Amino acid sequence: MSKRILVTGASGFVGGSVLNFAPEDWEIHACSRGPLPKASARIAHHQFDLADKEKTSEVVATVNPDAIIHIAAIANIDYSEQHSDEAMAMNTEVTGCLAGLAQEHGVRFVFCSTDNVFDGEMGNYEETYPVSPVNFYGRTKVAAEVLVHERVKDAVIARVALVIGMPIMGSGNSFLVKMEESLRAGQCIQIPENEVRSPVDVITLGKSLLELAGNNYQGVINISGTTALNRYEMAKKIAAKLGYATELVKAINSNAMEGRARRPDDVSLDNALAREVLNTPMRTLDEALDLIFP
Repeated sequence: MSKRILVTGASGFVGGSVLNFAPEDWEIHACSRGPLPKASARIAHHQFDLADKEKTSEVVATVNPDAIIHIAAIANIDYSEQHSDEAMAMNTEVTGCLAGLAQEHGVRFVFCSTDNVFDGEMGNYEETYPVSPVNFYGRTKVAAEVLVHERVKDAVIARVALVIGMPIMGSGNSFLVKMEESLRAGQCIQIPENEVRSPVDVITLGKSLLELAGNNYQGVINISGTTALNRYEMAKKIAAKLGYATELVKAINSNAMEGRARRPDDVSLDNALAREVLNTPMRTLDEALDLIFP
């Protein structure tokens, strides 16, 4: 069935995947502060700042979408810690505004949250486990989740694991780009050994968000890969996959570094619910790397 979808953060890494994999018969409206990296005749672009509540309200009313996929955020953990007012305004207040507009117009709301809502003391977190973030970025997302629960009935909160992949239509925050550049130049890279994650590839994530926009599931859902491992081991796997010397990958402890916001140690996610609710398969790391680097 054809859908009309409004996508925020459309010029970014995850947004580009959503735009790229949207079904051909869906009407796609992309929102971003800057231009889209790739123009497409099938995508209507709305360039504005989501902090402008009047403009945001106008766009939602004019587009009258069936669903909003809200990806836009300040996702840089250290920047969020250092610019707390800006992070709270973007990550929490904008989300609350959009959630209210979704309820007002009878629009389904799919919100991208994060694995950083958890404290990292346990790992393999299910959706029902109590949240307890250790950094300000995580706190902005927890506060946003509360507003979504309060303001819109037909909503999905997608808690997203560490996203890996190469840019499809938008660059954004893809660490693999810089990682591959360094490895190609023969430079050593420092990767946290203390951070255990269940990485999800950006292709699977984009398709999952689109599927959630079109189905009837309501509530919290973890979107993650099925492999849990620390980021150092993950980086060595990626280096080997690309044919680079794994000795270039050096282990560090991210929480022993000065001037950085605290990272939770193990925020691997249990994705059993996603495997039950979605047709999009949740992949192992090896499967994800085969998809990213065929």
